[in-house]
Amino acid sequence: MARHARGFDTQAAFAHLCRRDRRLGRWMERLGPIAPDPRWRKPFDPVDALARAILYQQLSGKAAATIVGRVQAAIGSDRFHCDTLSRIDDAGLRACGVSGNKTLALRDLALRESNGEIPTLRRMATLDDDAIVAALLPIRGIGRWTVEMMLMFRLGRPDVLPVDDLGIRKGAQVIDKSEAMPTPKALAARGERWGPFRTYAGLYLWRIADAANTPSTATTRSQE
Repeated sequence: MARHARGFDTQAAFAHLCRRDRRLGRWMERLGPIAPDPRWRKPFDPVDALARAILYQQLSGKAAATIVGRVQAAIGSDRFHCDTLSRIDDAGLRACGVSGNKTLALRDLALRESNGEIPTLRRMATLDDDAIVAALLPIRGIGRWTVEMMLMFRLGRPDVLPVDDLGIRKGAQVIDKSEAMPTPKALAARGERWGPFRTYAGLYLWRIADAANTPSTATTRSQE
């Protein structure tokens, strides 16, 4: 059974993208190489990562971190999975500041884990990107963007382009000097030339979008 490595050769990605897309390449040379993400080599629990993604949704980083800390204190653990989440009832989650919808999402995540529906990190190494997306999208509160962030930032998959992300679309608008951001469909077509390193292209598109902001405002993503 084929296994997917976590991470990729960023030097090869840099050379490939500069060669295939001069507009993007000029920006890449201006910004300089992006080093491999250290998280590509670190083990993690997908269930814990998904729980945190749910808790961070639609909140500032500081507010979400406060709520996460309260829940961790209530369950007596810094890891979220079916066993630890069972230590707190719905009223307790609400007392920690977790919304009703997020409570339902956490319960669904825990149930699916207990039923063996969530691939482990070891199992994910044998699955392609589409299979991971298909496995995780049924979880309440988990959308394609959240899974794509896991694929890019935690699993280090080389060829992921989150075409619905506003920062990615803004970066593409900047490099092409367009009046409007490309639609997701147009961006998907535009990004075909970046394969098999669309993840690396996306990292630059975020930086380009940030660099074009005045004043510069960094784009926060759930897996960071």
